[in-house]
Amino acid sequence: MSLIHATAIIEDGAKLGNDVKVGPYAVVGSDVEIGDGTVVGPHVVIRGPTRIGAENHFYQFASIGDAPQDKKYAGEPTQLVIGDRNTVREGCTINRGTTQDRGITRMGDDNWIMAYAHIAHDCDVGSNVILANNATLAGHVSVGDWAILGGFSGAHQFCNIGAHSFLGMYAGVGKDVPAYVMVMGTPGVPRGVNVEGLKRRGFTDVQIRNIRDAYKVVYRNKLRLDDALAELRSREPEQPELTPLIDSITASERSIVR
Repeated sequence: MSLIHATAIIEDGAKLGNDVKVGPYAVVGSDVEIGDGTVVGPHVVIRGPTRIGAENHFYQFASIGDAPQDKKYAGEPTQLVIGDRNTVREGCTINRGTTQDRGITRMGDDNWIMAYAHIAHDCDVGSNVILANNATLAGHVSVGDWAILGGFSGAHQFCNIGAHSFLGMYAGVGKDVPAYVMVMGTPGVPRGVNVEGLKRRGFTDVQIRNIRDAYKVVYRNKLRLDDALAELRSREPEQPELTPLIDSITASERSIVR
């Protein structure tokens, strides 16, 4: 059974799972699927095609799955896909994809999206990510698992934000941020390793030391990036925690903050 407030509008074709709650004046479009136990707060608008998993909570005035804010968009049936147990706070906006990319905006599981954050078209947000208040992802941005974006921070189109990385408050990046790296300022510059985050996630002291040493190879030893990568790869067999850092640098097409 779903619990629908009398003033909510559920359009024909919408599919709601068990124990879904929809608050006053919320609107759920015709091509929307919502998984079991999800809460849709007052005045939330969800348009489709959008697929939402279980046990999510959308707070008041969030706009989910509406058309991308892209002048090239011409009404194509693109998608938004959201996983499970995400919290999306007041006034957030998450747009569908465009045909200039894969046509899908994705968000994984257990993310914490704070008030007025924006996730633009064709973004790919992993799991356990935090976007603090007013953090903004432009189109086609990828965010790795466990990354944190501070308040009012932003990422340029097509940037990759690596796993376990951290963008400080007001940071703005136009290049890729490697895994584990902490970035401050506008334009963003690297300021070390997200040590506190790694401790909270159970990384050992040895693993953190190895990651900090790898950071020095990339950022402090005045090596060409290819030479720095070669040094990290020589350590990788005995230090597998370096793999996310190596992979995020290798995959970069915009170059990395450095």
